[in-house]
Amino acid sequence: MNLWYNLNKTPEFELKESKMILHPFAVRDYEGLTINPYQGCQHRCGYCYATYEWSPEFYDRVYAKSNSPQILEKQLRLWKFKKQIDPVMISSATDAYQAAELKFELTRKCIEVLQNYNFPYYVFTKSTIIKRDLELHKRYKDNCVIVWSITTSNENIRRCIEPGTPPASAMFEVISKFTDFGICCCINIDPILPLITDSSDNIESIIDSSRKANVKYISAAILRLRRDIWERMKTILKLLDIKNGIKEYNRIFQFTDPINSGRNITASYSYANLILGKIRKAVLKSDMNFEFPRLIGANNTGTENRSNKEDQLTLIDYM
Repeated sequence: MNLWYNLNKTPEFELKESKMILHPFAVRDYEGLTINPYQGCQHRCGYCYATYEWSPEFYDRVYAKSNSPQILEKQLRLWKFKKQIDPVMISSATDAYQAAELKFELTRKCIEVLQNYNFPYYVFTKSTIIKRDLELHKRYKDNCVIVWSITTSNENIRRCIEPGTPPASAMFEVISKFTDFGICCCINIDPILPLITDSSDNIESIIDSSRKANVKYISAAILRLRRDIWERMKTILKLLDIKNGIKEYNRIFQFTDPINSGRNITASYSYANLILGKIRKAVLKSDMNFEFPRLIGANNTGTENRSNKEDQLTLIDYM
């Protein structure tokens, strides 16, 4: 069976330079900023949205953008004079704390630049390597949020769908250290894979571990299918021996093979409403918030936060 990554070799690292690192990031009617210090990701998640046909080596070759901190500082010098400073999302197309960070420390250097210019930021990660920067985020805890992407607490499933990630138990150990220091953390159960990670046992296990780790925010979203993602999901369904898996996905996502377009296909409203409704109920019952925490963008002086709630961006605006 063909996997979506090379099973016989570890991902290779390669240096490259970028002309820009800070990019506008717009979803629907909202706008924000994003940086990605790396291109490619060795977590090797089969459901990854950041993979496209133009990036065939995404899982097996990671490019470190060696001049990221310098380019970021140049861009921030100009950006800070704009009317408002929106929160920066780290990262939208890779994990900024994948293993390459141990060697290059580009994420740490970029975050130091963001802090120097008083930019609020969100970090998305499913890595325990971020624990090396605990003190860095702690000193900026009033202006940052760490979002932990956790899909399953089942080790057999994790090793199949995201073989380069650490176990959920190891992640929650690190999360507890962050919340102990008052750093705002959010658990993002995303994506929820129908027939694989949508069971009550899996969801309740993640929610219970979140509560024990003193996490206050949980969010969740159902998998979106795209042609390349569907090809990998078919492999996963076979590896996990999910009976009638392909037929059930055709039903849940209301499509027939092959997927010819590059557009995303969402799950049916009835399925999504049922699963997300159960999660919301369980999260609220555990005295947590079923939402992303809110960060307030800074004004153009770089020293004060805006107080006008109508101008505030939340993480949901990025998704």
